[in-house]
Amino acid sequence: MPYAEVLEMDGHGTGSGSGPRGAGTARKSNLTSYNYSSSSSLGIEDGEDQWTSWLVPMVVVANIAMFLLLMYINNCPNHHSGTACVARFLGRFSFEPLRENPLFGPSSRTLDKLGALEWTKIVHRHQGWRLITCIWLHAGIIHLLANMLSLLFIGVRLEQQFGFVRIGTTYLLSGFGGSVLSSLFIHSGISVGASGALFGLLGTMLSELLTNWGLYTNKAAALLTLLIVVAINLTFGILPHVDNFAHIGGFLTGLLLGFILFPRPQLEWLASCNLPAGVPVKSKYKAHQYVLWIVSLVLLVSG
Repeated sequence: MPYAEVLEMDGHGTGSGSGPRGAGTARKSNLTSYNYSSSSSLGIEDGEDQWTSWLVPMVVVANIAMFLLLMYINNCPNHHSGTACVARFLGRFSFEPLRENPLFGPSSRTLDKLGALEWTKIVHRHQGWRLITCIWLHAGIIHLLANMLSLLFIGVRLEQQFGFVRIGTTYLLSGFGGSVLSSLFIHSGISVGASGALFGLLGTMLSELLTNWGLYTNKAAALLTLLIVVAINLTFGILPHVDNFAHIGGFLTGLLLGFILFPRPQLEWLASCNLPAGVPVKSKYKAHQYVLWIVSLVLLVSG
């Protein structure tokens, strides 16, 4: 259940919230030369050739390493006396008191120091790098585990299907898009978390379904499943301290990127290599795929 955190700037305190994600779809196989099989809880088909997923696991490792660095710098015993820190046996890695951070993590002051999203510093101090660094920060170990498990569940299957370049681009740009929308509407407190990027992957799944509509069998069921998942997650976003603007911004960015980066060629075009010379070959993509590509590119750049 990934989510982005909005934290009050009181020097220490944090808030919490959550939103589950997932989706299921299925495709049809038409040509024996280019057979597809459906076998994923995410609904992304397994083709004959798949990429090896290495980028998503590396992103998970990077987020965990960043959290360890965050806790090391936070050093709860240094600014709390007695037994106020949680799991004090961890030394400087111990957590802030639960009354200040119920997610078992650092203080908001430390998060802000390492690059949390804060409107004032972005607009007035021109610290635009916070739009990216906030994606790699998490408010606590619960926040981190929720987002990283969701990333593994969603991202590994997508990377196996579409490769690390497209998934990495979608992840980073969606996180950036979520940060931009969040900074436009949240002018108090700070925000951290990778859920904008994760919502971007979810939006990509939806646009991939729409742009490759003809390859799906149970179209209505696939679309309904994804729409329900999106609605549930956005509904969870209205909970206190949850940055739903980051979710929406990431989702919209991923949705547009899906139309640009994830169209699949027509099956007839894939089979054209087996046709004799001189036989007319259909266009690689359908007309609606070209239209969606152009419109999405214009909206993404202008947005």
